[in-house]
Amino acid sequence: MTHPIADPDLGLSALTAAELVAGYRSGAFTPLDATRSVLETIEERDPAVNAFVRVDPDGALSQAAESTQRWQAGQPLGSADGVPTSVKDILWTAGMPTLRATWLIDEAGPWPEDAPAVARLREAAAVITGKTTTPEFAWKGVTDSLRHGSTGNPWDPSLTSGGSSGGAAAAVGLGMGPWALGTDGGGSVRIPASFTGTVTIKPTYGLIPLFPASPFGTLSHAGPMTRTVTDAAALLDVVAGFDSRDWSAMPTPATSFLTGLDDGVEGLRIAFSPTLGYVQNDPEVERLVRAAVAVLEDAGAEVEEVDPGFTDPVEAFDVLWFCGAAKVLDAYPAGSLDRIEPLLREGIETKGRGSAADYLDATAVRMDLGRRMGRFHETYDLLVTPTMPITAFERGLQAPQGWPSQWWPSWTPYTYPFNMTQQPAASVPCGTTAAGLPVGLQVVGARHDDARVLRAARAYERASGELFVRPVDNPRGAR
Repeated sequence: MTHPIADPDLGLSALTAAELVAGYRSGAFTPLDATRSVLETIEERDPAVNAFVRVDPDGALSQAAESTQRWQAGQPLGSADGVPTSVKDILWTAGMPTLRATWLIDEAGPWPEDAPAVARLREAAAVITGKTTTPEFAWKGVTDSLRHGSTGNPWDPSLTSGGSSGGAAAAVGLGMGPWALGTDGGGSVRIPASFTGTVTIKPTYGLIPLFPASPFGTLSHAGPMTRTVTDAAALLDVVAGFDSRDWSAMPTPATSFLTGLDDGVEGLRIAFSPTLGYVQNDPEVERLVRAAVAVLEDAGAEVEEVDPGFTDPVEAFDVLWFCGAAKVLDAYPAGSLDRIEPLLREGIETKGRGSAADYLDATAVRMDLGRRMGRFHETYDLLVTPTMPITAFERGLQAPQGWPSQWWPSWTPYTYPFNMTQQPAASVPCGTTAAGLPVGLQVVGARHDDARVLRAARAYERASGELFVRPVDNPRGAR
């Protein structure tokens, strides 16, 4: 990963959120300058990857002009004031349709209310540029839908960006905003982060409140998608916080996630599980992840290669996931099942019609998994794995060519277990394969230990020099 994002054509769009805020503070440029640059980049680059379902240039420029006035008066509202930000088209955004990539939702609205994380963005005066693509109801690990088409990868638009926050990852990866807000019910920020060489964290469940409640229940998290760990921590500061509309919302953190971020990993007890005991990796993925773990060890971590001691919980996850998918349809008129994506319909009909006893059995598996991981973290501060066993595959496919299953959990074995346990899990880029495709390193912590997860991800980023880079001056197929 040696090619910087900052090619001559990108200008301010190449900067991180932290760099933008530093520029606002110094007077080198304004939020209006940055927002214009991002909107120009969206216009130029989005046709190749389809990261956005809606862009609001007038609204964004109006917000940026107000932010510019505050910065020039020395009265910004915080570290996100004026930072161009996109929101996954799953989260309610007042005044802007949230279509969730389905034809079942009428664009006419009304759209009166923000989701909690979006409300926090507005309070912090972030500039909301638009809504990013998702598969229908965010149900799978690639980003395509009947309503909005497919989303490509910044490194090669003929490949998938992953999902379900694929639009958010592609936007961040191509300079169409320094950061974005995604969601993750089984890997949906970590899958695309790994495939696109970006940074993310799925925080402890409840740290970022959700409203309306996800039909996938307590599997679903929201999370930041960024180019650096520092920006991920800063955006988490903005969107984490209690909201009474979410019955499971955690208290607002008392300490910034930026505090202690650069303290390193010396003395931390890290368990490295290259396969979780049951996964087969692409050899290049395993090579790069092992090299990344060696970087952490050289930085002072005490690393032991050990599996966490559970078997693949995919059958229980499928019950929980597809029962949730079936519940989605309850809000819509009779006949709606015939209007959704055929594979989603098949999943609902074959996996989502279990009994209450089936659901409780799956919940029991989940509870046991959580207990096992709780005990595991009494010995180890962190667990490190590959984020994905593979790299990005062909755009428009549901699984890699020749894969034995079309169901997305079959190729995402490292992500969904930690939605079941509600643990924080970050993905940080750890190099590229011989074919030039990114690979991600997953860092998992005990529940509520988000700060330590970010600290380890930052330690790797700093020690390795694997800061976000865009693949080439212009990605193949970009206009």
